[in-house]
Amino acid sequence: MIEKVSREVTELLNKGVQFRSDSPRYYYTQLADLKIEMISKATEDAKERAEKIAVHGGAKLKQLKTAKMGVFQITGQNSSDEYSWGGSFNTSDKNKTASITMRLEYELK
Repeated sequence: MIEKVSREVTELLNKGVQFRSDSPRYYYTQLADLKIEMISKATEDAKERAEKIAVHGGAKLKQLKTAKMGVFQITGQNSSDEYSWGGSFNTSDKNKTASITMRLEYELK
C-alpha cells in the first residue's frame, strides 16, 4: 500500500495537494521472538564449533564457564551497511538480514 501511494504522488501534486513525504521505514514486528530464536541457534552453533576445535586439539569440552551475547545487527539484505559496536538497526530497507554473535567459554578436560 505504501509503495502504491508513493508512486501516485505526482498525481496528487498535479491536483494541488501539498504535503511533505519521507522515505518509508520498515520495522520487523516480531523482533523479540526473533532475538530469542537467534540466540538459541547461535549458542548451539558456538558449542558445536567449540567441540570440534577441542576434539582436533585432543581435548573434550567440560563445563560452560561463561556465555556472552554480542550486539544484535539488522542490516539491509545485500547492502553495504556497516556493522557497529553498538549494533545496527536498518529501517530503510524492506528486506533485512539479522545477525548476532555469541561467545562461549568452556573448561576443557
